[in-house]
Amino acid sequence: MDPLFEPLPLPRRGTVLANRLVLAPLTNTQSHDDGTLSEDEYRWLTLRAQGGFAATMTCASHVQAAGRGFKGQLGNYSELHLTGLSRLATGIKAAGSLALTQLHHAGIRAPSALIGGTPLGPSDDAETGARAMTSVEVQQVRDDFISAAQRAQRAGFDGVEVHGAHGYLLCQFLSPVINRREDDYGGTRDHRARLLMEVVEGIRQACGEDFVLGGRLSPERFGLELLEIRELAARLLRGGLIDFLDLSLWDVDKEPEDTAHRGRSLLSWFTELDRGDVRLGAAGNILSGQAARRCLQSDVDFLLIGRAAVLHHDFPNRLLADPEFQAIATPVTEAYLRDEGLGPDMIQYMRRWEGFVT
Repeated sequence: MDPLFEPLPLPRRGTVLANRLVLAPLTNTQSHDDGTLSEDEYRWLTLRAQGGFAATMTCASHVQAAGRGFKGQLGNYSELHLTGLSRLATGIKAAGSLALTQLHHAGIRAPSALIGGTPLGPSDDAETGARAMTSVEVQQVRDDFISAAQRAQRAGFDGVEVHGAHGYLLCQFLSPVINRREDDYGGTRDHRARLLMEVVEGIRQACGEDFVLGGRLSPERFGLELLEIRELAARLLRGGLIDFLDLSLWDVDKEPEDTAHRGRSLLSWFTELDRGDVRLGAAGNILSGQAARRCLQSDVDFLLIGRAAVLHHDFPNRLLADPEFQAIATPVTEAYLRDEGLGPDMIQYMRRWEGFVT
């Protein structure tokens, strides 16, 4: 059997990924201004589920109104969002795909004009105008991540992924550069990881053993230190609270940016960790069957597909039919992207990706 299409059991409740290809949580700016689901976002995601992805993950859904990071972001901070989330989960699962939603807070990266106030983060930030959260606010955002997971569970999602990557709030707390707190949520490596760990522990306790729970980390940039993120990944893997860990690497073949750690791939710093039953996934520039298999051979369990999934809603089905399939070269036309299920707002957003849209 093609290794890309071998089933992958997850640790809890007998859940099995039908193959090794998962839709990455991609920003698409297609939701309504209040965070409720739009027809364009529903079509974009359910079309990918129909295209053969073993799991279909939503974009980053913000758990507080003040945590909104971009226009057209899917919301999960109010009962107002429940109807749309339920419809989305039902549509994804009807196609035979596992339904996952990503939980997110933008922190200091929440634009003031978008949230109508001052962004919040672990510490004051002169560049963004953000102010440091009080200890009460830190605990409230923890509780709101947990409440959002419970809401997703009630909506019918199979699980959630906690967004701890790309310089957003939980990632900001991890950074010794951005997080300059002197309380229990700052200072030492373990204190800076406290908020993320409390979110994970709280979701597992609130949602139970049968709910799929994953986390996303990025090992570089945003004031992060590779060895610290590696140790956090090891802690999450050996802790057994999560079912999968998603590494967002930009390119699965790249070496670390830190010259002190070059000479091997960035991914290899994580694949060598003891993971027990927890599954390890990677995202970053996987555009062909050949690249996908090469990444699997580097000892990851599954792949998160972004760019190729934008270009081909049925990327997994195409690989199943043609093991050597490769994504179409960019740039592509707006008409092409419309045919692939992108609405006008997402097409406009994709123009931010250099050389993607003609």
